[in-house]
Amino acid sequence: MVKSYVDPATTVDASRPFPLGVSVPRTGSAATDDPRGAFANVAVYAPGVANLDIAYQAPGGSWQLKTLPNVTDGVHHGIVEGLPAGSRYGLRASPEPEALPLSVPTLDFDADGAQPLLLDPYGRGVDERDDFITSVRMAGDFDWGLDHGPRTPWRNTIIYEAHVRGQTMLHPDIPENLQGTYAGMAHPAMVEHLISLGVTAVQLLPVHFHIDEPHLQNLGLPNYWGYNTAAFFAPHPGYATQAAQDAGPHAVQDEFKGMVKLLHAAGLEVILDVVYNHTAEGGPDGPTLSFRGLGELEYYRHDGHGKYVDTTGCGNTLNFGEPRVVQLVLDSLRYWVNEFHIDGFRFDLAVTLCRNANNEFDPRHPFLVAIAADPVLSETKLIAEPWDVGYGGWQTGRFPAGWVDWNDHFRDAVRTFWLADRAAIDAGGQGGSVARLADALSGSAGLFAVSGRSRLASVNLITAHDGFTLADLVSYDRKHNEANGEQNRDGHGDNRSYNHGFEGRTEDEEVLARRAQTSRNLMASLMISQGVPMITAGDEIGRSQQGNNNAYCQDNPITWIDWTSTPESHAMLRSTKRVIRLRKEFLAGQPHDYPAREQQSYFHWFDVHGEPMSGDRWQDPGHRVVQLLLGSDDGRVDGLVVVNGGAQDVKVTLPVIPADDGGGHRLYELRLTTSELHDRRQGVRISSGERDVVQANSINIYRV
Repeated sequence: MVKSYVDPATTVDASRPFPLGVSVPRTGSAATDDPRGAFANVAVYAPGVANLDIAYQAPGGSWQLKTLPNVTDGVHHGIVEGLPAGSRYGLRASPEPEALPLSVPTLDFDADGAQPLLLDPYGRGVDERDDFITSVRMAGDFDWGLDHGPRTPWRNTIIYEAHVRGQTMLHPDIPENLQGTYAGMAHPAMVEHLISLGVTAVQLLPVHFHIDEPHLQNLGLPNYWGYNTAAFFAPHPGYATQAAQDAGPHAVQDEFKGMVKLLHAAGLEVILDVVYNHTAEGGPDGPTLSFRGLGELEYYRHDGHGKYVDTTGCGNTLNFGEPRVVQLVLDSLRYWVNEFHIDGFRFDLAVTLCRNANNEFDPRHPFLVAIAADPVLSETKLIAEPWDVGYGGWQTGRFPAGWVDWNDHFRDAVRTFWLADRAAIDAGGQGGSVARLADALSGSAGLFAVSGRSRLASVNLITAHDGFTLADLVSYDRKHNEANGEQNRDGHGDNRSYNHGFEGRTEDEEVLARRAQTSRNLMASLMISQGVPMITAGDEIGRSQQGNNNAYCQDNPITWIDWTSTPESHAMLRSTKRVIRLRKEFLAGQPHDYPAREQQSYFHWFDVHGEPMSGDRWQDPGHRVVQLLLGSDDGRVDGLVVVNGGAQDVKVTLPVIPADDGGGHRLYELRLTTSELHDRRQGVRISSGERDVVQANSINIYRV
């Protein structure tokens, strides 16, 4: 066993306590004259230890050990020789060092089954071998060429939430060696699908290096979603091709960058789902991987009794009251923008990142202020999951300017209207009124006004990775999570779903037809709404998870997208493309700041008779028909959406619009109906003021 030591000649060296991590020594020091780049400035915030060792192994070399000789405000730092790019390294607390140099070819990592070395919180790469994980010093060389992000305005953005692995594992046109990988995500077959669908941004589930929780390991299950981050600067190697994994962390990094470059070339933004609210170390009895061994009290939030405060449900909560933690996250975000050209971030359990010393959400939290003032991060897309599991955890609508929020109010209103209400009506009961649906379609303006933001701050979603898929929403009344090994106790119980008369898979054509129409209603509601729509990958082709609404631990066909073309999947894809195309056509005719301006109303609501909606109509649960006329403040009228949420076909009087020349009325052209009559009725023209039939439980969309 090698004992750590300090060479008296290097007790005072040219090292700096910044930047944190491994970097090139400052200019002017002897270390910078080394052409091999073998010298490194190592700086680690580790206020919980008196002395900090770095164990390191250059490519092809033996393990070496050095105690970082200097400590500045809790940062241990020193100049380390023999640590070129590609070197593996890790950290560990040491007793008082002995001033005796000792040289042996290897180190004895007697870990008793535990992780023998701590990961560098700023480690740019990770290496997994010999039953333990190490950080890796990385080089930043990559030929980006003329790459730049598309910078799509929020009003034109359509997000596609996808999992790197599940997206391509079963795609028949992607070579087997690329399936389930970063390279597969950017394969021409996948890019063509995304472009033809009409989305503008790919939002990837966590790609930071993550590990499986101990309880999942005991069950023989993985953390498939990846919300268990262990290294905030390193891409997850398991999503790279086998060739890249075999070649090492640099090849993994380059494959990831190549994916971003190709998606950018196709006009697609890349948004990362990031997990800065907790770490993979879990609760106090969890593994010690990095932060816990370096400064547990500073990195994690504790109560007045020294116990962990857990607002994440994952055992620990990163302490955003500690400036070094805020710095860590800001540095990580900036690194992914500068080094990987990432266009934006979706922050998991974002409320946790903004809790003050009293554990209360603060929309002016220093973390939010710092991002707003940062010249790099303030230009990216910032998406909040505006809740966590702590007290006062639901904060939808309260994030500051520059952020957009996942809108659970939209999700619940649309599901209730088309699913829960319909289930009640089909059972002989009564559904709700159209008021909540109308508010959702108009962007929940009142919800976001409190924070001074417009309806463009609403990320509208009906499904996400967490919960039922769109196909399962219309096929299951209950969750079916038995495969997760928790006796179906996990996952949400309030799904507002409706199986349309039969639980799960069926060959009953009538049930399938009703499910298909409801699916079209849900997708159309998403795309005609004001705000930023988000599609969950596979919903466009009817992907099912067999009723599992918490498939976080299923790395198998339950979660992988089945690309097998069927009449049902083809029909859903056609319908989704059609309504996305209509959305884009409508926005193309609007002012550039539509719908952010609040001075003018672009929405005019009418009842079944073509008369303005009254208060009584809005609140009447028996009146489930509403017409939304969309126009511009210059008097231009662009479209009409008619919603019939009732169980019967209805004759609707279309609102009167005088012709431009003052003579007669203008014509409405039916561009889409979610009923089974679309192919027969598309293109039909009806004069304003005349009546048209809107089928039961359907949406008609007209252009003027």
